[in-house]
Amino acid sequence: MDFSSLPKSVYSGAYRAGHCQGIAADLNKGYMYYSFTTMLVKTDLEGNFIGSVTGLCGHLGCISFNPDDGRVYGSLEYKNDAIGRGIVSMLGGGIEIPDRFYMSIFDADKIDRADMPSEEVMRCAFLKEVTDDYLAEVTLENGTVLKHRHGCSGIDGTATGPDFGEAGDPGAKRWLFVSYGVYSDVTRDDNDYQVILKYDLDELNRTALPLRQEDMHGSGPDAPASKYFVYTGNTEYGVQNLEYDPFTRKYWMCVYRGKKPEFPNPPMFAADAEIPPKKELLRGVYPETEGEVLTLDEHGIAGIGFPRGDTGIAALGDGYFYVSHHGRGEEGQFTDVRLYRLENGEFVLQE
Repeated sequence: MDFSSLPKSVYSGAYRAGHCQGIAADLNKGYMYYSFTTMLVKTDLEGNFIGSVTGLCGHLGCISFNPDDGRVYGSLEYKNDAIGRGIVSMLGGGIEIPDRFYMSIFDADKIDRADMPSEEVMRCAFLKEVTDDYLAEVTLENGTVLKHRHGCSGIDGTATGPDFGEAGDPGAKRWLFVSYGVYSDVTRDDNDYQVILKYDLDELNRTALPLRQEDMHGSGPDAPASKYFVYTGNTEYGVQNLEYDPFTRKYWMCVYRGKKPEFPNPPMFAADAEIPPKKELLRGVYPETEGEVLTLDEHGIAGIGFPRGDTGIAALGDGYFYVSHHGRGEEGQFTDVRLYRLENGEFVLQE
């Protein structure tokens, strides 16, 4: 495919919903997908509206298109924190939100009209590991009790791709990866890792069920296939967008900058997918805990200065990316997705 001939910009349309959380592209069929917090939108690559899925009372975050099955996967949070209460307020109130976390699975081909109810096209797999870490309390050596193991605020970044250490292998299995949101807190030391869970796609699909928001199910994998840690320093709400790029063989992690002064706090990191995880003692975590730690690319903890991607990034191939430029107007919130190419390690806008 000649990626340079793709549209240089794709406009999502404006919607009275939350801001754009993520984007995904199906280049073979010519579609773009957008998460607007409480709705999923589908357009063609010219920006013509195809359909939408509405009625979600939770936080639909980063999304990923899986070309193997034609489905869109997205992190879906229901929780009683500031984010959850803000969503309830935006939807008019009167909704009780439990603390539960799911991987949503959309049958993308069925999205063909506006305001489709989620029950028609979406199933969800309950993620017990995330829910347990979110609800956990950790007692430090001095008796201090901290809420949320690893600072877990839920989930956001979502990507499909090979396991770490298998990038470049044409026969490598494709997995679903989802990254924790992490609360910003400069007073604790156990929240300096990005946490990424690995799930078997077949198991997610086998255990997923339609989600009734008034009676949420608990069907999903008993545990992730792996739990990975990436030492970056604390960031605000963790990895906003996670994306695997087969061209660079990296998992790109777009974040809101952290606030701890002892860290560089860039807006983007990249984990090297060619290097397998290494078992290490996790820094700052009490009691002492070993974890499978991933390796950052040549930029290391200094990261990458590219200031976009936190509202959506999609790797296309040959170094090309679609990147969200989020905006707000009188008609609602929107994104103008722009075409970029990696040139000498820099994201360069194609015009």
